[in-house]
Amino acid sequence: MATWDDVRAIADALPEVSETPERTWRVRGRAFVLERPLRVADRAHLGDLAPVDPPMAIHVADLGVKEALLGAEPDVYFTTPHFDGYAAVLARLDALGTDELREVVVDSWLCRAPRRLARAWLAEHPSPDDGYAAR
Repeated sequence: MATWDDVRAIADALPEVSETPERTWRVRGRAFVLERPLRVADRAHLGDLAPVDPPMAIHVADLGVKEALLGAEPDVYFTTPHFDGYAAVLARLDALGTDELREVVVDSWLCRAPRRLARAWLAEHPSPDDGYAAR
């Protein structure tokens, strides 16, 4: 089970990352992972499926990746109408293992980091078999 301390450790190990007190991690000013408390409308939409703890919002490469995550692991990844048409998903942090957390945080960072920075990081960190996002 992953924790916010795990998120912090993974994100802070990536180049040029800053964190705000609100648990938002940015690369050169662009948020890539953040705590996203559910709003009243989100809870109404999700009903009994709404998690008790605030979920983690994760930027993804595109809407295809979003749909793949939502379809593959609906117990982990979900969305609300607020994120319709936007390449981001919400995740139940307590439903993620640390390996999967590492993969989604790194992939999110790769999506938001400047291309040169992302390519330099990828050159130094070969992708695991299940891979980081290609840039």
